[in-house]
Amino acid sequence: MPHYRYESQYLKTAPGPVAGVDEAGRGPLAGPVVAAAVILERRRAPKGLNDSKQLTHEAREALFPQIMELAIAVGIGEASVDEIDLINIRQATHMAMARAVRALSVAAAFALVDGNDAPALPCPCDTLVGGDGRSLSIAAASIVAKVTRDRMMMSLHDAHPHYGWLTNKGYGTEEHLAALSRHGVTPHHRRSFAPVHHILWGKKSKDSILCGAHLEDTSVTL
Repeated sequence: MPHYRYESQYLKTAPGPVAGVDEAGRGPLAGPVVAAAVILERRRAPKGLNDSKQLTHEAREALFPQIMELAIAVGIGEASVDEIDLINIRQATHMAMARAVRALSVAAAFALVDGNDAPALPCPCDTLVGGDGRSLSIAAASIVAKVTRDRMMMSLHDAHPHYGWLTNKGYGTEEHLAALSRHGVTPHHRRSFAPVHHILWGKKSKDSILCGAHLEDTSVTL
């Protein structure tokens, strides 16, 4: 379960505050990538924080308002589908993380980032593999990012009901892929992701060869 050990280690040697940073939506075929930065006070951290993927939808929805109320500061940033297609998903994820940290109402002195790929942030940072299951601040950020993005995708469902975004949130499920083949590509789909690109231009197209280094493979992680 997540704890506050990593935040405390930094706070022993330097003044805070420390923000946890995580993203949601790196792998889907549609929708933005969303990042969150959360600064927690240890004594006011909501109970039950954990990696958002380990929590039910109901648990995330219950924890979200608690985080927003009890955290010292919460920042949310996103990178659009157009930005993802322009600069690739890795760089867009870093951009969303930097925007989330800049959106904090209290400036972070240091950030703990989930994963092993350090973004360029407005403050020094360190990465923590599996951080959303190890750090309370990152766990809180993972929940905020996940709930925020899920709500975005659910709000798009009425305009594009064929793709199953109420349940798959834009990930490349069998249902979503079948709908793509049947109904085509929407403005919310990531054209740099291989399944979408192949529908638009064909699997063996010249564009596919020229842009191959930029095409993204995806896996389903709801």
